[in-house]
This record gives sequence, C-alpha cells and structure tokens, in this order.
Amino acid sequence: MFHRHPFLSVLTFAYLGFVGWVTLTPASTAPTGSDLVLRVLDRLQRREELSWLTYDRAELLANIALFVPVGVFLLLLVGTRFWWVAGIGGFLMTSAIETAQRSIPGRVPDERDLLANTVGALIGIAVGLVLTYPASRRRAAQRRARAAQRDVVRSPGRASVR
Repeated sequence: MFHRHPFLSVLTFAYLGFVGWVTLTPASTAPTGSDLVLRVLDRLQRREELSWLTYDRAELLANIALFVPVGVFLLLLVGTRFWWVAGIGGFLMTSAIETAQRSIPGRVPDERDLLANTVGALIGIAVGLVLTYPASRRRAAQRRARAAQRDVVRSPGRASVR
C-alpha cells in the first residue's frame, strides 16, 4: 500500500505527526492551550452571530476538523473499496490517542473527543468518496471492459452470454 503511493504516504505520516503533536504533548506545551486561541475565541464571541461559540463548542469543532484529513488520507491509502477499513482505522487511532492521554500530564481523555474525532474521520471518508467517485467509476468500467475482452479471447468462436 505505502510503496504504491510514496508521496501520499509521506504526506499522511507528516499529518499524523502533526495530529500527534497537537494531541499528545503535555497540556502546558500544547498548541491548543495558548493565549492566542483564547484571544481569537474572545474576539469571535464579541460578534453577535458567533456568541454561541463557547470554548467547549470550539474544541468540539476543532476535534472534528482535525480528523477530516485523517479520514481522507486513510481512505486514499486503503482504497475506496475498503472505506470501512479507513473508518475503523480512524476510530482505533482516536482510541489510542485517548488511551495515551491518560499518562500525559495535564491531558484528560474524554469520550466526546473519541466521538468527535471519529465523526471527523468519517466526514473525511465521505469527502474522499465523493472526490474519488469519478475515478472509481472509470476504473470499474475499465475492469469490466478487460473482463469482457478476456471472455471474447477465451471463446473466439462463441459469443458469451451472461
């Protein structure tokens, strides 16, 4: 799988490294706990149409958004036929992160994060399926054409009836 898509594999591992940095660093050095995040959120909440955006809601949306690319990358690596493997992979990765956070100072594992990250991965898989649908249809048509050609070559005097 990785040898057929070396650039995609490198890009996937780089993004997973970023996810690891964001989710597995101690809370005191985590990029999500910075004053910048709090200042941006405070400024957004001043706008009436964004007053609903609390820290908890922003964190939930950020968890979902963080895992959308994970779903896309996993889908592209395993293929559209095995989209469900990508979904299981996203869930298992999130489970591993939440389990590891138990031993990281200042981190607290949360079932809501497990749900949000898995939903993000599933959204990424859905986006990936939509984006790859034309190519998948084209490959399926090519496979059918090759199979029909093999049937004709195997029985040159007779027409194949299905």
